[in-house]
Amino acid sequence: MKPVHSLQTLRDRFALSERMPLVFLGHGSPMNAIEDTVYSRGWSQLGRQLPRPQAILVVSAHWVSVGTTLVDVSDLPVVIHDFHGFPNALYDQDYPAMGHPELAREVVSLLSSHQAQENDTWGLDHGSWSVLKFLFPRADVPVFQVSIDMTRDFDWHLEIGQVLSELRDRGVLILGSGNIVHNLRALRPSGPPPDFAQAFDTLFTERLTERDFGALTDRKGMGALLRQAHPTAEHYVPALTIAGASDSRDTLTFMNDSFDLGSISMRSFVFHS
Repeated sequence: MKPVHSLQTLRDRFALSERMPLVFLGHGSPMNAIEDTVYSRGWSQLGRQLPRPQAILVVSAHWVSVGTTLVDVSDLPVVIHDFHGFPNALYDQDYPAMGHPELAREVVSLLSSHQAQENDTWGLDHGSWSVLKFLFPRADVPVFQVSIDMTRDFDWHLEIGQVLSELRDRGVLILGSGNIVHNLRALRPSGPPPDFAQAFDTLFTERLTERDFGALTDRKGMGALLRQAHPTAEHYVPALTIAGASDSRDTLTFMNDSFDLGSISMRSFVFHS
C-alpha cells in the first residue's frame, strides 16, 4: 500500500504537470557517449521531443544494492566513470546536473514499503549520464538515481514502478537504462545476433505490447531463454520498473530496435499519454 502521508506531501510540494512519459533506453557500450552512432542520434532526437521535466528519476542497471532500495539525495551527484580500458576521452566526460534532495527524500517515503533508504555517496553512473547527455545536453534538469535491490524478484521491481507512477503527474520523468538482452559472454563483433537473443527480444516486445507483465516477471516460464539473454539480470530490471509505472492510458512506442555486438539489444521504448 502506498503511504498516504507521503503522497499528500508530494501533491502539496510538487505542482501538477502534464502527464510525463516513461522512457526505457538500451544504453549498450559506454562508447555511445562519445561516438556518433544511430543510438546516440536517436537519444538526441528523443530529447527534442520530450516535454521538459521538473526532475528526472533514473533507474540504472549499474547501481545495484542488497536488501534495500537506495535513493540518491545528494545536492550535486558525482559523475561515475564505472568502466575500465576505454579511451581517455570517455573518462573526461562530465554531466554537471544538480540533484533534487527534497524530491529524492519524498521518494524514500513513497518507497518505504520497499525498504528504501537515503544515500549520498553514489551519484550518476554511466547508465545515466551516457544517455542524459543526449536527452538533456545542458544538464539543466535536476536528476537523481534509485538503485536496484538484486535480492528481490522481478515482480518487486514492477511494483516499484507502480508506486513511482505517482511522480508522472508531478513533472518527473522516470528513465530506465539497461538492455533488453545483455549477454557479454556471447558478443559477436559482426554477423547476426544469436538465436536466443533474437527470441528473447521478440518475446519481450510481444509481451510488453500486450501488457502481459506477468509473463515478463515469470522467471520459471522464461526458463533457459532468460538465463541466456541475462546471465545476470540487472540490465533487465529497469525495463520492468518502467513497465510497472505505465497504465492502460499509455501509448507504447519502440525505438532503436536493433542489436549491437550481436548479444546486446538496444531496443528502447517510450510510454506516453
